Amino acid sequence: MKVLIVIDMQNDFITGPLGTKEAQAIVPKVAEKIQDFDGPVIFTKDTHGPDYLETQEGKKLPVPHCIKGTPGWELEPSIAALQKLTPIEKNTFGSIGLAQVLKSYQTLWGLNTVELVGLCTDICVISNAMVIKATMPQVLVQVDASCCAGVTPESHRRALEAMAACQIEIV
Repeated sequence: MKVLIVIDMQNDFITGPLGTKEAQAIVPKVAEKIQDFDGPVIFTKDTHGPDYLETQEGKKLPVPHCIKGTPGWELEPSIAALQKLTPIEKNTFGSIGLAQVLKSYQTLWGLNTVELVGLCTDICVISNAMVIKATMPQVLVQVDASCCAGVTPESHRRALEAMAACQIEIV
């Protein structure tokens, strides 16, 4: 069994305060990937509260984003239209909750491959790929580089190299 994970395809990372032209460019590719995928598709949503600027992340990245209930927190509309399962909300870069859900898929249905797409390659994609790899070392973890974007093109490339070095397959 294979599962597709769509990481944080939210308005704030695409057209909002942390958006980039590279993030905007992958939206149609991610939508096509979801439509063509034959299996479960799990979405994550970066989720913060109004106290974001007081958190450790907020102090290091003082750009309020993905505040629960705001338009920027919502999935990009063309991506949201393809959602069938309730997204996993996460207030950290890597989600232990996501790994636990995938572990249950492995136990119940023989999950053997996880593919990740989304934003940002160098923060949340790499963090979740590493958490999944650590939780289920025998599951093949893949990242579709053409369906990811980083904070910068250079940081995207570096993250892909780091994941490849950790036996995450870049497709």
